[in-house]
Amino acid sequence: MSDTPPKLRLGALVALVVGSMIGGGIFSLPQNMAASADVGAILIGWAITAVGMLTLAFVFQTLANRKPDLDGGVYAYAKAGFGNYMGFSSAWGYWISAWLGNVGYFVLLFSTLGYFFPIFGEGNTVAAVIGASLLLWAVHFLVLRGIKEAAFINLVTTVAKVVPLALFVLIAVFAFRLDIFTADIWGVKNPDLGSVMNQVRHMMLVTVWVFIGIEGASIFSARAEKRSDVGKATVIGFITVLLFLVLVNVLSLGIMTQPELAKLQNPSMAAVLEHVVGHWGAVLISIGLIISLLGALLSWVLLCAEILFAAARDHTMPAFLRRENTNHVPANALWLTNAMVQLFLIVTLFSASTYLSLIYLATSMILVPYLWSAAYALLLAVRGETYENALAERRKDLLIGVIALTYAVWLLYAGGIKYLLLSALLYAPGAVLFAKARREVGKPVFTAVEKLIFTAVVAGALVAAYGLYNGFLAL
Repeated sequence: MSDTPPKLRLGALVALVVGSMIGGGIFSLPQNMAASADVGAILIGWAITAVGMLTLAFVFQTLANRKPDLDGGVYAYAKAGFGNYMGFSSAWGYWISAWLGNVGYFVLLFSTLGYFFPIFGEGNTVAAVIGASLLLWAVHFLVLRGIKEAAFINLVTTVAKVVPLALFVLIAVFAFRLDIFTADIWGVKNPDLGSVMNQVRHMMLVTVWVFIGIEGASIFSARAEKRSDVGKATVIGFITVLLFLVLVNVLSLGIMTQPELAKLQNPSMAAVLEHVVGHWGAVLISIGLIISLLGALLSWVLLCAEILFAAARDHTMPAFLRRENTNHVPANALWLTNAMVQLFLIVTLFSASTYLSLIYLATSMILVPYLWSAAYALLLAVRGETYENALAERRKDLLIGVIALTYAVWLLYAGGIKYLLLSALLYAPGAVLFAKARREVGKPVFTAVEKLIFTAVVAGALVAAYGLYNGFLAL
């Protein structure tokens, strides 16, 4: 057994980015978007998202190249720019977002299997939870065998799930009707949608959910064969996924009207294709979704473990999370992650509505790590750090940083106060692990500024806890 961890090439890194982003979200996109917006608002929303997410992709590319000593992506950037507690919070929030998303993937996977086997129902029956649990631990032990082996399987599943998506786009191009697409562009006939601005705002969390994973390559930067491949993989993966997402969403709006799409059951892409070609279309998309979810689960199990491991390696997380097995897999981080997934799979048995709320909560949890990454990129450009004799690049990155940070703040606004408070409820308990890690290295837990930030987090958490108890907030 070699003592050197195996390295990941460009193809594997791109597959990690694409595999992380193309999970279940794209297969439910037609209904998810139509539920809150019509054609005009959707096009505006995608324009905002394309610019915002592209600048975030450039942020991760720039930081990977300019700060090659910072491994672990979103976590490391927050720590370097804004201190230990912000670094810990980014790692903690990213980790929670990732495993909450995995719970959602398991439920959606067995809901899709319910199309063929009714015993699985909507993905939260006893049979579905038992099936999901067996699959969870199968993936767990697969990952324990080695990161490189798991990344190769992820590459295969990524290729396999792109095929039905490409076929859907090809068929939808020929089925697209302009009269359906332009029938009610601004949603005037459906006053429940509200103003165009409200429609755009309400669809934003959906667009973030389908793009989570854009930072996948940067999380694995320490394992990349070439450092420059991290930035390339991020941008290639982003552009590939953006094209698929926009085509799937926009073409569907020319096949069925917004009210028709809004009423579909998920995975709604299956119903759209069935509308065009008949029953076999639904079967094809359902099979594609199953393959897609299996690949996404693998990507996110890898990412969950890696973010805890990276944070533990430089003492931001407690020491027990940096233990690797003989295959160079962060075993303790993996066990903790999948124990939490298992716990919340059991929770879905008792609360049918929890799943959708968890998806939105998972999205809101990742907004803070994104915001700190954008802020750090802007901070470097403002200071001129790493930009010696590169004025043109500094100006370009200043502009990119401003746009990315503005977009991240806009997303927090779009998510609303409810999810900000619920996020605080999940961020607050993490301080226990942070305090343990700080005491292990004999350092004070908080600086003066961090005490103020932590006090604000605890205050938000208390409001959220009271809101859940009193009923004015709900999961």
